[in-house]
Amino acid sequence: MPFTFGAPEDDHAAHHGHWFARLHRWVLSSWIGVVWNRGREMELMHRAMGFAALSFLTLLPLLVVVAAADLARGQGFARWLVQGLGVSEVSQEEVERMFGRPGQALQRTTALGLAALAAFGVTFGAAVQTGYERVWALPAARWHTMWRHFVWLAVLTGSLLLFFAAPTPEEASAVKSVLVAGVDVVGAFVFFWWSQRLLLCGRIRWRALVPGAAATALGLLGLRIFSQHVFSPLIASNTVTYGPFGTVLVLQSWLVGVGFVVYGGALVGRLFHERLERRWPPVPGER
Repeated sequence: MPFTFGAPEDDHAAHHGHWFARLHRWVLSSWIGVVWNRGREMELMHRAMGFAALSFLTLLPLLVVVAAADLARGQGFARWLVQGLGVSEVSQEEVERMFGRPGQALQRTTALGLAALAAFGVTFGAAVQTGYERVWALPAARWHTMWRHFVWLAVLTGSLLLFFAAPTPEEASAVKSVLVAGVDVVGAFVFFWWSQRLLLCGRIRWRALVPGAAATALGLLGLRIFSQHVFSPLIASNTVTYGPFGTVLVLQSWLVGVGFVVYGGALVGRLFHERLERRWPPVPGER
């Protein structure tokens, strides 16, 4: 009988490979593995980056004009953005310097320009609708549902007006800040619950959309806390290194985070709903 060298090592390698394969199968069948695979299938990060690019090109110019029209407070979009990011006073000055004085945008915008901004904003609503359809594995909606994009954009603008009307942390006590944060979470939950129902053209039941709206609202709250501790110092440091372009880079990164939360929250909500419905792992196309 021939003598073979290295047999114990081969057995150990085979045992190690078997253990790794079992661990790999367990991770793939777990909640984290399913979320990871579904996010990769729908290109979650790619869509989040597209969300940020469209927000910067289509939605932000419209919001700049709308904020300039807020004559009651006259804060402008820079103050809106500062409150949404929760940045410090040093970073606040850099953001306000980048967007200029509040009244300039309104004075230099014509009726035709405002109509163009609104039309571009509608394309942003169409992109969000496409992302939700990918989350739920639905076919693209028909062309006659475009009116939903106009309604969604109008409600989004009004919701942002209400959100930024809340007192800033410097103006409010600790208790009031917590209450305002709670109201913001509830408001975000209602908005994204309704947004999914509207943009998906009623093809998904209200009950199935609840987990996604809750995940999105909590995710945005977490992103706001993260922004206070990470993005706020980055604005100050990047401005020193890159100038005004550094502020743009941080703003784009924040918008990528918002897009990731919006689409990722809807995806987690769908998987959680299917877990409750005892359809696990989820089958693509099932609702």
